[in-house]
Amino acid sequence: MDEIFKQQIYEITRLIPKGRVSSYGAIAKAVGYPNHSRHVGKAMGGCPEDVPAHRVISSSGVLSVPEFQKRLEAEGITVENLRIKDFKKLFWNPLEEI
Repeated sequence: MDEIFKQQIYEITRLIPKGRVSSYGAIAKAVGYPNHSRHVGKAMGGCPEDVPAHRVISSSGVLSVPEFQKRLEAEGITVENLRIKDFKKLFWNPLEEI
């Protein structure tokens, strides 16, 4: 995976506000690579600590990484059965909000 692509993903992800979530697909679109959501997921796997990877989830509102539930709940997000409650309300779309 291209290092510039990873850096773009990390930059966008750092902009997700506390208490909000985005999706792998939305991040991929924001960096100009629609349909590359899996690559975004892979990049999140080895991201720097200052990148809030816990705020990036599947487009269905389900956590891909169950361990992120505690971090999200600490930011005031309710998670039930690994699914974000009020996902649509909490969704942060970088193409609309940057």
